[in-house]
Amino acid sequence: MKYDNIKRAVFINRPNRFIAEVDIDGRREIVHVKNTGRCKELLIPGCEVWLTAPGTPDRKTKYDLVAVRKENGILFNIDSQAPNKVVKEWLDRQNYDLLIPEYRYGDSRIDFYMESGDARCLMEVKGCTLEVDGIGYFPDAPTVRGVKHLRELAAAAKQGCKAILAFVIQMDGVLEVRPNVTTHAEFGIALDEAKAAGVEVLFLKCHVEPDTLVIID
Repeated sequence: MKYDNIKRAVFINRPNRFIAEVDIDGRREIVHVKNTGRCKELLIPGCEVWLTAPGTPDRKTKYDLVAVRKENGILFNIDSQAPNKVVKEWLDRQNYDLLIPEYRYGDSRIDFYMESGDARCLMEVKGCTLEVDGIGYFPDAPTVRGVKHLRELAAAAKQGCKAILAFVIQMDGVLEVRPNVTTHAEFGIALDEAKAAGVEVLFLKCHVEPDTLVIID
């Protein structure tokens, strides 16, 4: 997944979860943050960030903030829409007979439904942008929706459908993602229950550039 244009800036502050104030070549500007998570360990005043300008008419902000370099030097893609886009590109290379995004299952929309021969598969995608000592953690804020998706996947697995929870690791050098039980204990419980029901957990390792996110096969 590649952004059409990218521009470096310096992060100043984040008045709320939707916007940030940045310095672009000495000019202060309000930009949209494409991640409603906390990102407190990433978005620190003075850090390098990267912006893209989608060019959408009548926008309140010209730029989207999509990447940030952490104090430890690691570059993070924090675009919450990027994981599904990069997984779609990856799945297109896996030779499934049928691939349907945003598939209605139970009371949820699961990110992907796939068929290969007689095999059926559901996949829910979660982007990981929280890293501590080389380990990824999810979520960085409580996610009722995430718990609901895990329970839908567990139900599908019990009914004989292959069910996968795929973590897209939106940074280089991290190989696994663990449940952030300190932030949301219920997610950790639901993940254990889902794995016990047969849900497969997949860690999709990525390479990140300011303008690029790609899954490393």
